[in-house]
Amino acid sequence: MSAGQRLLSFFLFQLILVLLVLDHTNVQGLKLGYYHKTCPNAESIIWKETYKVISRAPTLAAPLLRLHFHDCFVRGCDGSVLLNSTKTNQAEKDAVPNLSLRGYNVIDAIKSAVEEACPGVVSCADIVALVARDAVSMIHGPHWEVPLGRRDGRVSLLNEVIAELPGPFNNFTTLKRLFAAKGLNVKDLAVLSGGHTIGTSHCIGVSNRLYNFTGKGDTDPSLDPNYIAKLKQKCKPGDTTTLVEMDPGSFKTFDEDYYTLVTKRRGLFVSDAALLDDPETKAYVFLQATTHGSTFGKDFGESMVKMGKARVLTGKQGEIRKHCAFVN
Repeated sequence: MSAGQRLLSFFLFQLILVLLVLDHTNVQGLKLGYYHKTCPNAESIIWKETYKVISRAPTLAAPLLRLHFHDCFVRGCDGSVLLNSTKTNQAEKDAVPNLSLRGYNVIDAIKSAVEEACPGVVSCADIVALVARDAVSMIHGPHWEVPLGRRDGRVSLLNEVIAELPGPFNNFTTLKRLFAAKGLNVKDLAVLSGGHTIGTSHCIGVSNRLYNFTGKGDTDPSLDPNYIAKLKQKCKPGDTTTLVEMDPGSFKTFDEDYYTLVTKRRGLFVSDAALLDDPETKAYVFLQATTHGSTFGKDFGESMVKMGKARVLTGKQGEIRKHCAFVN
């Protein structure tokens, strides 16, 4: 074989490798319009069913968004947070941070509607991602395109939740590490924290900041004293049932007010206050607070897409569950 022929063979071999990689990426990756041929009405069915819920109970938007967060941060966006515990396994949903999650019944109802149209095609993980987007957009939040093709996981372990899920008591160093583990940077941390513009928390999420911050019966010095006084009126010591708004005054509307609160040291959680401990996240907080959220909607959509790609199962991995709470 001549040198020219060897060179041509080498380039042909490289071209085949590139084509194989591209084909593998196309099969294994997420993409827009994934169900266009296999279930063309999937996204419209999910939107309509979500609208039925949010139009009657707009406060459910926050729990449905939270469900997507909690799913993606543990094992990746694979629907594992939806699985029930069994006699031999304690699942994620029974971990303490997940005991206050709501919206499982909404996902189940939407899954049933999708299954009726296209049995065994659309994953629970994709439904959770789409419902989070649709619910946010229905309460004046941004709308973003959701790449689809996630498969449902078969594993859900309670003990992984504490290790992987960011929590309200985390400092900046811990938050940065947990976000980085899912391919998210500190800007994503600042952006996705803005999800706290909607929803409520039980008093237990803030009680240590009010009554026993360092174990000496003191308050958190990073929390505005006037806000502490207001919170103490609602949350008495040991109160585990009362709900407080995370964004007082506009907790039902997706807007940039959260960032204004953080600049005033009125973020409800330690994790909210932590955004002021890093130059980059602090700058982002003040940018949104002083420009009426000029880039928040766009940024939120972009960070949600990034989060939605965390450790996904695609191709022939996992399964398409018939019922979201049970493996097939």
